[in-house]
Amino acid sequence: MKPAEEYILNQPEPFKSILLHLQILIETTFPEVDLQFKWKIPFYYLDEKPFCYLNSSKKKGYVDVVFWVSAHLTKYNELLITENRKVVKSLRYTSIEAINEEILLSVLEEAHLLKEKGFYKKK
Repeated sequence: MKPAEEYILNQPEPFKSILLHLQILIETTFPEVDLQFKWKIPFYYLDEKPFCYLNSSKKKGYVDVVFWVSAHLTKYNELLITENRKVVKSLRYTSIEAINEEILLSVLEEAHLLKEKGFYKKK
């Protein structure tokens, strides 16, 4: 078993269910993604470039899907979380029911189209 999968399966509920649901959505939409374990969290790579990562905060009670090309995203910016962050943005979930698949998949598609842009927005 991959370390990232082990990480997900070892999470307490509801985090495990949220993470598994997100994993299924990401991996069925982008079958070519590579799930790795970087910086002690599940991290997806697409075409050998960082794509997004899953971060669960048991202390604060949520799971974030964090987008690597956040600086370039334009869809659903009003829903993307930026608090206490300089660059990255995320969609945040406290339950499976809170996951709006249409919004998540739309932002993932945009991130996929922008994957060549890189982490920072150059001026």
